[in-house]
Amino acid sequence: MAPKSPPPGYSLVQILLHWIIAALIAFQILFHEGMEHAFNALNKGKEVNPADLASAQVHEYIGLAILALAVLRLIIRVARGAPAAPEGQSAIKTKVASATQHTLYLILFLMPVTGAAAWIGGISASAYVHQALVPLIFLLVLVHTAGALVQHFIAKTDVLVRIFRPKSAQTL
Repeated sequence: MAPKSPPPGYSLVQILLHWIIAALIAFQILFHEGMEHAFNALNKGKEVNPADLASAQVHEYIGLAILALAVLRLIIRVARGAPAAPEGQSAIKTKVASATQHTLYLILFLMPVTGAAAWIGGISASAYVHQALVPLIFLLVLVHTAGALVQHFIAKTDVLVRIFRPKSAQTL
C-alpha cells in the first residue's frame, strides 16, 4: 500500500478543536486559584469556601473537556494526517516543531489525568506533577505561538494561515 500523502491543510473540525482547546487551556491557566484553594482546604481538613468549590468543579469539568477534545483531535490527526512542514524548512526547525507538538499533546493528556487523580482520587503526588506541568505547558504554548509567528512574518510560509482557514473540502 502506498504511503498516504499529507493533506494540503487542516479541516474545519481540526481548526475548531485547536482553537477551542487553546481557549480552554487559557481559561484553566488564568482561573485556577479556586481549585488550588479548594484542594488545599480539603487536604488540611478545613471547610471549603463554596465559591472555591464551584470554581474547582468548573476547573474539573473543563479539564475533562480538554481531555475528551484532545482525544478526538488526536484520532482525527491519526486518521487524516496533518499538513507537511513548509518546503525548504531546515531539519532542526522541523524537529523542534514536531517535538513541541508531540509534547503539547502529551501534556494535554497528562494534565487532566494528573488533575483528576489528585482531585477525585486524592493522590497528592499527582497534584505536584499536575502543578509542575503548568509552567511547561505555558512555555510550550509560547514556543508554539512564537514558531507560528516566525513562520508567518519571517519565513513567509502559510503555517499560521492554515490553522485559521480550512484548506480541504473534508469536514474532518
